[in-house]
Amino acid sequence: MMTILDVAELSGLCWDTVKEVVKERLAKDYAHIRLKDLRRLAIDEIYLGRKKKYLTLVIDQETGRIVWVGRGRAGEALYGFWRRLKASGAKIEAVAMDMSQAYASTVARHLPEALIVFDRFHVMKLMNEKLDDLRRELVQEAENEDAKVAIKGTRWLLLYRRDNLPKSKARELEKALEMNRPLATAYLLKEELALAWEQDSWEAMADFCCAWCQKAIASGIDQLIRMAQSLTDHAEGLLSYTVTQMTNGRMEGINRKIKTLLRQVYGFRDDDFLRLKLYALHESKHKLVG
Repeated sequence: MMTILDVAELSGLCWDTVKEVVKERLAKDYAHIRLKDLRRLAIDEIYLGRKKKYLTLVIDQETGRIVWVGRGRAGEALYGFWRRLKASGAKIEAVAMDMSQAYASTVARHLPEALIVFDRFHVMKLMNEKLDDLRRELVQEAENEDAKVAIKGTRWLLLYRRDNLPKSKARELEKALEMNRPLATAYLLKEELALAWEQDSWEAMADFCCAWCQKAIASGIDQLIRMAQSLTDHAEGLLSYTVTQMTNGRMEGINRKIKTLLRQVYGFRDDDFLRLKLYALHESKHKLVG
């Protein structure tokens, strides 16, 4: 929970010496990560800023360990991982990911027997993006200033699940929804979509999603129609949840730890050191220090 600078000051060593000691130990521990026992994976990307761009991460869903760090965000970032995974003899049952075609196609090619599971978090994130796109469109089309102000101020309120909406903000959201029927329709359908993952069987979830898509298309709202098309195109991966009960929840927790780590050290210039620190992340406790 200490920064390299803290350890350097405490030990009387220079920063570079402490960093090299840590890096050497990490290299010894994580030069060869065991992949043979992997059964369920999650794949996601994390944005590091304009210079370093994206990293693609693969984690062991059962332990929460990062088992691969690849530069970039497309299938090429996983090239080395597939080679090592094949050599390990691991039998992968399922892979959770967002609805990126790049990741889905490379997983289907290298792990044809594994179930692809499109993650609930990313599906709802896409739905929220469609809802916000509609909100911006309605602000521009608002007939009077009161309606414009009411709708414009709802951006964050629309992201809440209705059960989690602060009571102090409930009336503000209701007012905006009352003033615009398309926004109300989209919000209610967003709330309803979250119930898809509460269905108790493949058939029940399939029927629920089919009915939802029919309502979205019948609404005539472009953003909802496009969302319905996305769900239809990715139906197999969505319904795989009922078989695996997998989500990318562990990955989201790891992403938060990574962001805390990066804030703590104000960025990494050494890419190899960053990669080793990420491999050790599951054993580390990070907190912002003064």
